[in-house]
Amino acid sequence: MSGWRFCPRCGAALVSRELGGRPRPACACGFVHWGNPVPAAAVMLLRGPGPELLWVRRAHPPKQGLWSLPSGFQEWEEDIAACALRELAEETGLAAALGPLVGVYSADDDPRHNALLVVYRADYAGGEARPGDDADALDWYPLAAPPAIAWDAHRRALAELRTQLGAAD
Repeated sequence: MSGWRFCPRCGAALVSRELGGRPRPACACGFVHWGNPVPAAAVMLLRGPGPELLWVRRAHPPKQGLWSLPSGFQEWEEDIAACALRELAEETGLAAALGPLVGVYSADDDPRHNALLVVYRADYAGGEARPGDDADALDWYPLAAPPAIAWDAHRRALAELRTQLGAAD
């Protein structure tokens, strides 16, 4: 089950009930925790010939010390593109203009949530680079030589970006 033990509606203990072909935490009051993915967005900010890609080092668990694209979870009533730009600003101090969609990825290697990650390419539009929020460092890496990447969806997005740009393996 999801780790939920009590119903957020009535406080009763949840039980495992077979629904939709799998066990789900459920309550007699009708509440079911479906465990749907959480929307998230990431930005692939490129610079220079080569090019290089901006990465941030995770300051907190999970995967603390590993690198990720500037990214995070979508807020309530926030457009997914706005989420991407907000996360970039929070984690790097930079602003960008979103470019084409790189891809959309299922992400199930975060113990907090399964996610649906929307990844955009972007062009620098201002700001001073500095780590912030969930990042304790940031750096630019060549597409062919990325740092130790925290999330599988980010590795898959990097592979897709390289294909889109015609970069050699």
